[in-house]
Amino acid sequence: MDNNSDQSSVIDTDKPGPPLWLLAELTYRCPLHCAFCFNPIGFDKIENELDTAGWIKTLRQARELGSVQVGFSGGEPMLRQDLEEIVAEARSLGYYTNLLTSGVGLKPKRARALKDAGLDHVQLSFQDSTKELNDFLSNTKTYDLKKEVAAMIKDNDWPMVLNCVIHRMNIDYIDKIIELALDLGAETLELANTQFYSWAKLNRDSLLPSREQIDKAYAVTERYREKYADRIRIISVIPDYYENRPKKCMNGWGNVFLTITPDGTALPCHTAGMLPGLEFPNVKDHSISDIWYESEGFNRYRGKGWMKEPCRSCPEQEEDLGGCRCQAYMLTGDPAAADPVCDKSPHRGVIDEAVARAQNGDTAEAHPLVFRDPKASQRLSTGKDGADVLLPG
Repeated sequence: MDNNSDQSSVIDTDKPGPPLWLLAELTYRCPLHCAFCFNPIGFDKIENELDTAGWIKTLRQARELGSVQVGFSGGEPMLRQDLEEIVAEARSLGYYTNLLTSGVGLKPKRARALKDAGLDHVQLSFQDSTKELNDFLSNTKTYDLKKEVAAMIKDNDWPMVLNCVIHRMNIDYIDKIIELALDLGAETLELANTQFYSWAKLNRDSLLPSREQIDKAYAVTERYREKYADRIRIISVIPDYYENRPKKCMNGWGNVFLTITPDGTALPCHTAGMLPGLEFPNVKDHSISDIWYESEGFNRYRGKGWMKEPCRSCPEQEEDLGGCRCQAYMLTGDPAAADPVCDKSPHRGVIDEAVARAQNGDTAEAHPLVFRDPKASQRLSTGKDGADVLLPG
């Protein structure tokens, strides 16, 4: 088959396992305006959120198919007034339930209601260890509130994961971020290196750390891991821009991970809606089983049959399955290309150029942050269904 032929007919026939991990993006509404947000740039075009009955139907069908864990995310899921009802249904179905929240909207009364509904786990986001930078990066005054919410999480005996997205503006203070997590009693700290999609891609020149910053932060993190191994689990990985092989995105396209967006669109990852030439089905019109096993959107990049060179003949193809389809599209214009993070990719130069710019401290100053908000979204998005602009690499 010619490398430039239509990839839509290339579908592996091996039936995948069930979608073990379900991410329910209940809403794109959010009081925060983070410059690294995963939500699509055109988030404000998403209308007609699934109602309570729609989410309950989705939870039931996914559970019947084999889903075991559900994360309630957004936006800010606390803005859904039916959150407790949805959590209770998930718990009754046997899911392990996880709330991913900024903390905004979690008051003691509501925390107790969520506890009574059966919520198992809370992941609380901070933007930095200091009030000044935390509030700047989210463009809101939320630092003090987040500390109150952390205390509420402990009061309700929830396991707490503290999540902090790491980038050029806060990576030099990673020791302070770890100290904050220790002070708050977090069992797990996710030092989540910025993934350059959506808003973070738009702000990449301001957010991508230098090699020196990453090396120093890694050394600091290792020291804290050794010293506090009995108190906290610290999760961190080197940003893939500084690797020579890509990650196996979502453990493989359509392999274990299923995202349902606020309007009911089903995706194999958070950002797959940006990809051209794919129709992703909606739970309002299709069953989860049909979506997972039969839809062209989920089958297009499943397995290895879609691969072009150099991935097609690469002996390492099982390790990374060609990397991330969204990253390939954003940086090359071709979602079937090898992920440019791979040093075997003919497009590796776009990564090397970005990394080279990151070594220059003046670069970030020349690119002021664009914060997530509807006005910016209207300027920067185009296409149907709020598809993101293909920003230059």
